Parts: sequence; structure tokens; C-alpha cells
Amino acid sequence: MAKPKPLMTKSSGPDDGAIQSALRTLDAEASGVAALSAALKSDLGAPFAAAAELIGKAKGRLIVTGLGKSGHIGRKIAATFASTGTPAFFVHAAEASHGDLGMITVDDVILALSWSGEQPEMRNLIAYAARFGIPLIAMTADKDSTLSKAADVQLTLPKAREACPHNLAPTTSSLMMLALGDALAIALLEGRGFTSTDFSVLHPGGKLGALLKYARDLMHSGDALPLKPLGTKMSDALVEMTSKGFGCVGVVDRHGHLVGIVTDGDLRRQMRPDLLALSVDEVMTKTPKTISRDTLAGEALELLNASKITTLIVTDAKKPVGIIHLHDLLRAGVA
Repeated sequence: MAKPKPLMTKSSGPDDGAIQSALRTLDAEASGVAALSAALKSDLGAPFAAAAELIGKAKGRLIVTGLGKSGHIGRKIAATFASTGTPAFFVHAAEASHGDLGMITVDDVILALSWSGEQPEMRNLIAYAARFGIPLIAMTADKDSTLSKAADVQLTLPKAREACPHNLAPTTSSLMMLALGDALAIALLEGRGFTSTDFSVLHPGGKLGALLKYARDLMHSGDALPLKPLGTKMSDALVEMTSKGFGCVGVVDRHGHLVGIVTDGDLRRQMRPDLLALSVDEVMTKTPKTISRDTLAGEALELLNASKITTLIVTDAKKPVGIIHLHDLLRAGVA
């Protein structure tokens, strides 16, 4: 019995068939997104702005609908809207005719996805929207389709060849729908001034939730803070550094303002026989890196990495109120 032919051989290289196929797919899909971008600068621009305004002014929610591959894309678009401040959920176009139309109210806006715009399952939903005066936005590639003609706003996607060699499997078209949905969601996010603080409220779990915690949630405060006043001998400062375990000690003036920091790195740089007899004033790094209580954990991590340090002192009106170590961020799942 002949042995099966291996998928890859030692001679396989950049010209491998799978890689070339992947490159053709990416090129095809990239051309679709490029065509979409060009359309937004032309005929698609005005209806896109109208759709964003319609969704932004809605008293209710955005109802995204579709079926097949468009339905899968619709679910992702609805999730993106919901996570960026636009209340939204997905209703399957076929299930709508079997009771799910009751989920849609007169205060809502419907975004219907269909590349052809001619799915029979959409007809009852179109009729429902017309009967109750619910605004309908159509995302389709045919401006003369049944769906497009019934819509209040027509987001007509430019024609593009699918990445499938037979021009059949929805690939480029699906990506274009997703990209346009993302563009709408982000336009609304920016339009309403949706901030990282707002984002944190909607994403409390997982690594993303950890990144969106605040410094105040992770910092050590009170007696845990390693602090010494100006003029302190390095021998005393070293005891404070060792007992608190952060590898540093903050230095404050007589007003309690942070004016410097002594770190393990400072000790190595200033290593000399009389080091312990020196004052912290002579060893400390002035104007240390600090953050506020409201700094996001993700931003704190970026600052630590960019500065190549392991601790940040949290200040309020120049007074130290807490300290965060890289290990705190690791334990919280930020890094």
C-alpha cells in the first residue's frame, strides 16, 4: 500500500501552493476594502453619514439582521456596536417571521445585511418596518434590489470579486460588510465622545477588563508606601526599601510633595564606599515617573515598558498616595 504523500516537503519554500493561495485571497480581500474606501469618498459617503445620524439619534436600539454569511457578519457588527456605546443586538431574519419581530420596537433602527438584497426571508421584516414606521438601513451590493428599494438609507457596497476562485463563497463580500459595519460603529463612538472610561464599564472581564482597571484598583497605599523625607541618610532609606519590598523609596519635601525616587538602579550607579553615609538628595532621581489614580492599567503598563522601569508612584496634587509594581499588573492579568 502506497504511503500518503506529505503535505509539505523539505523543498517547500516561498512558492508553496498554500502560501500563494493565501496571498491571492488577501489581495482579493484587500482590493474589496480599497474599493469600499473609494466608494466612501464618492457616492457612498452621503448615505453613510445619513445612516450614522439615524442610528445616533435613535431613542431605541440598533437591530442588526441578516442570514447565512451575512447573518454571521451581522452578529459581529451588533456586538461591536454594543461594546462601543450603541445599544444593539442581532435578530435572525428567518426567526423574525416566527415571533422575533416582537423584539423590534418603533423606537429602534434596523440595519439589514444582504449582499443580493433578495432573500425571501427578509420580506416579512421589510413589511413590519414599513407598517410601524421603523427606519430601515440596507447594506447590500444591489441598489435596485427589493431590500434596497424598501430602505430609508441605502448603503450600496461596490461590486468585488470573491477570493474564492469560483467567485462563489462569500469572502471578500463578507469582509466588506464587516469593515463597513466597523466604520459605522467607530464613527458613532467618536461622534458621541465615547471614552476609554466608558469602554471599561462595558468590558469588565478577561485581559481587556484587566487593561481597563484603574491605578486606584491595583495600587498599594498607606503604610505600604516606601517614603522618606529629604535629608534622610541612605542607610535609613535602604532599610525602608528593603522592608517595603518595591525596590525603591520615594523622597518627599516638607510639604509632602514627591521630589525624587531612589531605586535599585540608582544604588548601582552610585555604588561607592561612603554610599550609606550620603543623603537621599545626593542619590535620588529627580522628577520620577508618576501616574494618577485614574490612569488605566494598560496605560501604566505602557509607561513602565517605555521607561524600562518596574514601579510607578501614584500621586494626587504632587503628593504620593500609592505605588504600583509591574508584578501587580502581571497578577491582575494586564500583561
